[in-house]
Amino acid sequence: MQNLLLHNINSPKDLKKLRKEQLPQLAQELRDFIIAIVATKEGHLGASLGVVELTIALHYVFNTPSDKLIWDVGHQAYGHKILTGRKEIFDTNRQLGGISGFPKRSESEYDDFGTGHSSTGISAILGMALASKLKGITKRQHIAVVGDASIASGMAFEGLNHLGVTDVNALIILNDNAIGIDPSVGALKKYLTNVKQGTAKDENLFECLNLNYSGPIDGHDLDVLIEELERLKTVEGPKLLHIITKKGKGLQKAEENQVAYHAPGKFDVTTGERLKKTDEGMPPKYQDVFGHTIVELAQENENIVGITPAMPTGSSLKYMMEQIPERAFDVGIAEQHAVTLAAGMAAQGLIPFCNIYSTFLQRAYDQVIHDVALQKLPVIFCLDRAGLVGQDGPTHHGVFDLAYLRCIPNMIIFAPMNEIELRNIMYTTQKHLDSPIAIRYPRGRGVTLDWQVPFETLEMGKAKCLREGNKMAILSVGHIGNTITEILDDLDQPAGVGHYDMRFIKPLDEETLRHVFGRYDTVLTIEDGCETGGFGTAVLEFAQKEKINKPIKVFGVPDRFIEHGTPSETYKLAGIDINTLTTFIQSTL
Repeated sequence: MQNLLLHNINSPKDLKKLRKEQLPQLAQELRDFIIAIVATKEGHLGASLGVVELTIALHYVFNTPSDKLIWDVGHQAYGHKILTGRKEIFDTNRQLGGISGFPKRSESEYDDFGTGHSSTGISAILGMALASKLKGITKRQHIAVVGDASIASGMAFEGLNHLGVTDVNALIILNDNAIGIDPSVGALKKYLTNVKQGTAKDENLFECLNLNYSGPIDGHDLDVLIEELERLKTVEGPKLLHIITKKGKGLQKAEENQVAYHAPGKFDVTTGERLKKTDEGMPPKYQDVFGHTIVELAQENENIVGITPAMPTGSSLKYMMEQIPERAFDVGIAEQHAVTLAAGMAAQGLIPFCNIYSTFLQRAYDQVIHDVALQKLPVIFCLDRAGLVGQDGPTHHGVFDLAYLRCIPNMIIFAPMNEIELRNIMYTTQKHLDSPIAIRYPRGRGVTLDWQVPFETLEMGKAKCLREGNKMAILSVGHIGNTITEILDDLDQPAGVGHYDMRFIKPLDEETLRHVFGRYDTVLTIEDGCETGGFGTAVLEFAQKEKINKPIKVFGVPDRFIEHGTPSETYKLAGIDINTLTTFIQSTL
């Protein structure tokens, strides 16, 4: 392509120098640039491709960063990053030491708000608009780009409800592509479909909320977008612009398979074909073990139901949705609703498996306490993506669950070391459970090839001794216990080290702990959660209660947010990688 436009754009000031008729060429170059980088470096793809024209139009019309711009969810902000001074370092996206895959306030003055989780943008932009008003700044524009899946969340509606009774200068752009990570669900999706088709009932939902509504318009037509945004700059008060886009726009494979190309991994930049990774001879992913096991159990137990907030593919509840659709529920981006829905089902004798990413359950903390634990309802929480998750970074690291759940009365917490333990705890809890349980497991693969073995009932609250020793005892919880096994297998003097798969963080196996403290000189605890308030803290509390005076070393994620990087890099950053642990064990012995 002659006279590459993108090459000369390092800020929105450069963008504004272009003529309007040049912008479609820039859009094509920006798409090509995103595709070329993500094809080799991996990351999110479809969302950013879908908003290329919108990104250009926003920075062309508005005066960023003086005007405030929020992307909700932030994985659609790749084009925004490239146009705001990060083009030359965009190949470091999601790499250790590189730029974040989401907007990040400390990274750029153009990133007005961090948005790794969805549905926060409306509240944040309203807060900024109210702040401008209080400061007497009357000409500043405030824009939040919100997807149709994000705007269906309860928090987004709370923001809209408040926005509609203000007179602030705020524009909500509803980016309607009918998909989040999986296809959007719910009554609001049906309403938006009717709006697009011209069959909606007379009253407009957003106008009823006192927002100045315009649209729907083609979100890929730069002339129409720019004209409407210029008009809206002159309209005072809260506004909502409804645009129609296609996720994955410009890459045929991404348009055809929008779920897979949300974050496709590496792919051929020319054809769009994903580069195949062989699963042959590999252990399964934990989420697939969950997905296949819940189907297996539900086929035998008609009271089992499955619930996920907008993550059927990521959590693998999709298998149950395909085979037993009447008992598997995708409730949209609505974690609070998912938890209380599960509580209501449990109150009526059903057995709900509520599958939520660890980091997303943070959004429903009060519901876990007030609606589930306080009433001692036997909801089975399956917390996927527990621990350090890698390149999604600190917004997605599931490291706080042990600490924030451990303090809740009536809550059982279990961390399986492998796929078989995950299957067996799922089997055990659906047979009989009289209080809630959280089962937390990591992103990625387990360690067991032959995992579909007959179920066994686990003794609740009971640890498992993997190796007896006489000097040091290592107490591990969850998948990271496999790292300890690997270390001990390689050590010269394994007889000195005992290893216990504690499994239950709550209740602790106090009988085993008394045995351990009576037998060993030193105790080491290891977890892939925050060391403040987690499993190691629970062991320290036990030792204090029992008046035990022996050295206890706690290994966990330190009291800081761990940046993005590969899983091995983030474990090293946290000091719970195999080399750090090996060095400590050897030096102590």
